[in-house]
Amino acid sequence: MAKGPGLYTEIGKKTRDLLYKDYQTDHKFTITTYSPTGVAITSSGTKKGELFLADVNTQLKNKNITTDVKVDTNSNLFTTITIDEPAPGLKTIFSFRVPDQRSGRVELQYLHDYAAISTSVGLTANPVVNFSGVIGTNLVGLGTDLSFDTKTGNFTKVNTGLSFSNADLIAALTVNDKGDTLNASYYHTVNPLTKTAVGAEVSHSFSTNENTITVGTQHALDPLTTVKARVNNFGKASALIQHEWRPKSLFTISGEVDTRAIEKSAKVGLALALKP
Repeated sequence: MAKGPGLYTEIGKKTRDLLYKDYQTDHKFTITTYSPTGVAITSSGTKKGELFLADVNTQLKNKNITTDVKVDTNSNLFTTITIDEPAPGLKTIFSFRVPDQRSGRVELQYLHDYAAISTSVGLTANPVVNFSGVIGTNLVGLGTDLSFDTKTGNFTKVNTGLSFSNADLIAALTVNDKGDTLNASYYHTVNPLTKTAVGAEVSHSFSTNENTITVGTQHALDPLTTVKARVNNFGKASALIQHEWRPKSLFTISGEVDTRAIEKSAKVGLALALKP
């Protein structure tokens, strides 16, 4: 049977990853280690100007159950328990944050050859209910993403999306923010051997009548080194180079310059991710 359309978050994801993933102007360090019992411990630190943020994430897998526990510098404890396929095509996710007693949430995901559904509900007296669904195939998908606040009786999120893809092209059209934002994106694989691709995203806000246009490209210099670049209609130009110096361990350096204010210093970001 054909591969399904994927969840709603997959609509336009290829273009978003090309244009925004791994670009940053902060300094970030991440290291992952594995215990003899199979527990993965990931520690990360990020320097944002004068602010330093850190967190530690512990992941334990036991058969089809994955437990993630993360602690950050603000003493927040995030816990996520994922049960993969308690029934065919089904995934159950339970999450909560301590000390926030209202953060508990249960999510169900169901993937079928011609449909993908995700629904979640908060574990409170008056929860926010989320629903997203996509119908179609791996070539064409039509979906919606909704959030409903049972306390106020109002929809807090109403999004719709359409995607089309073939061997080397992916296009998506979404209407977000309760109809206020129209977003169109395009991704084209130029050369799969060198991972060369180009992409563009156009966003229009009806309330402000403002357009945002971003175009970008990527190319693999060799099997372990990738370069990316992007520019938008506000004159912000960015580029990065990422090198996998050992399996799953990445070093990334990125920079951003405002071409309309070239006298300002360029922003430079560094990221180092270490995995055994």
